[in-house]
Order: sequence, then structure tokens, then C-alpha cells
Amino acid sequence: MTIRYERAAGLAALTLLLSACAAGALPPKPTDLQPIKPPQNMLGTTDDLGLVADVALQMADRYGNDRVLVVLDLDNTLLAMEQDLGSDQWYYWQAGLEADEPCSPLRVSGLLDAQGALFYASAMRPTQPDAAAQVRRMQDAGVHAIVLTARGPDYRLSTFRELRRNGFSFWSSALPPQSGFPETFMPEGGERPVLYEDGVFLTAGQNKGVMLKALLKKTGQPDPTLIIMADDKDSNLREMQTSFSWSGTAVHGWRFTGEDARVKAFDPPAAATQWEALRPALMQIEDVLGPDNFSLPPQGTREGCGAG
Repeated sequence: MTIRYERAAGLAALTLLLSACAAGALPPKPTDLQPIKPPQNMLGTTDDLGLVADVALQMADRYGNDRVLVVLDLDNTLLAMEQDLGSDQWYYWQAGLEADEPCSPLRVSGLLDAQGALFYASAMRPTQPDAAAQVRRMQDAGVHAIVLTARGPDYRLSTFRELRRNGFSFWSSALPPQSGFPETFMPEGGERPVLYEDGVFLTAGQNKGVMLKALLKKTGQPDPTLIIMADDKDSNLREMQTSFSWSGTAVHGWRFTGEDARVKAFDPPAAATQWEALRPALMQIEDVLGPDNFSLPPQGTREGCGAG
């Protein structure tokens, strides 16, 4: 069932929403004699992370903190780039050019390396002013909450820098071990190494549902009764639901729409102009300080494209 719910109006409306997902009224709070399950899988939309926090707190109160897991996307859900260049929409535009128009003059060579350079150089902003406060509401109540991002381990330093700068910390709400694992590891069902550290799971662009199942197995944690996931991409939410189908875990997916207007307003030529203006400075930083933080490929002719 898909529910569209823009701007939370409070727990009264929230209870009505959840009741619509269940077959009848919301079941009573569980007791030792009466185990119950949450309403089955659902998809909703919201432009307010406060609604996600409200749902998580109500469900944790009803089913128990240890049986609810909140999974939060990073880019365009918790944080967003200050400008189009390096944003999630910029990356997917460039990935589309790489696949469909590899000789386009707007295409950036070495996309992953370029993205790393932009993460290093650019600041990020919260998607809403109280984003970190909404996360802390869940953490203060003892709810497990983690970040599950498509970013890869190579972006670890810039990712933690911007989370910390914007007031986010997921150590206190991490799945144990709280500090994570000291090295990258190959997840079960995955193709690329991933990293889990201080409640932040960098999955290198792999299926988020498969990655969460792999993390639960790696950490030795039982499957939760309920996963509450917020992500700006519907495909990620559906991957999570598919991965936990035919299991005892329900998935309540919330597509976060707070950045939709900015994504829609993305201006590819303007972003390309920004890149051409910035690239020389990034190359100079790399020349002077070394390639420890990023390494851009040299400009030149792309194979099969003629002079570029």
C-alpha cells in the first residue's frame, strides 16, 4: 500500500495513517502473552523527517526499541550539497551520460574520482533545519538508527566530516559493535567491499536491501520486527522490501521528498560550467598537497571519441 503524506500533522493523523495500513485498528501494545506484528509492508512519502521520527517512536513504544530499526539514506535525505555540482542529481546525470552519451562534451572523465574530489572540497547542508534534532529524538528514546548510503568506503572521511559538521552522530544508535569494523569487508551477496563504522554503512552503490541483510548477519543481530526506512529514491525502498519479503520483518518505507524541487530544478549546463571553473583549482590542490584525499584523471582524448 502506498500512502502520500506531506508534512506531518501530529500523532493523531499518524495513528490514522497506520490504521489504514493494517487490517482494522492498530493492535494493542504487546505483552508476554500476546506477541503481535506491525502492519505489513507499506510505502509512503513525506517532506518532513519529523514524521519518520514520530513513526519510529510510536512503533518502538508499541513493539519495543530492540525490535525496530531505523535506516536513513544520506544524500538528499539527511544532507544535500550546497550547489548542483557534486550533488546526487549531478552524479546520476553524469552516470547517464557515461552510459548513453560517452562522447558528450559535458561528460566528466573519471566520475567516481571527480565525485570524491567534490565531496572533499564542498560543504553540505541538512535537508531541513531540524534534521539532526529529529534523529536525536529517536536516539534519545533508545531506538537503533543507522545511515545506509550508496557512497563507497573511499568517501569515508568527507562523509563523516559533513555528518559531524551538521550535528549528526550515529555511534550511540548503531547496531553493535557500535564502533563497527576496522576494515572494509565483502558483504554476503555483494560484489564490492563495504565499510560499517559508527553506525554509518557505506555500501558502494549495491542493493540496499541485500546490504542490510548482510550487515545484520555480519553483526550477528537478529532480523528486526520492523524496519523504518527513509530514502529519496523509491527504488531503494522497494529493494529493501523485496529483500525482507517472506521474512518476519515488515518494512515501512518513506520516500523523502524534501529535495524534489531542487532535483527538478537541476541545470546540467550550469553544473558543467561550474566543473570547468573548479577543475583547475582541484588539480592544483592535488599537485601541491598530493593525491591522498582525491586523485583526478588527466584531461585528454576519450577512447573512440576523437579529440576532446
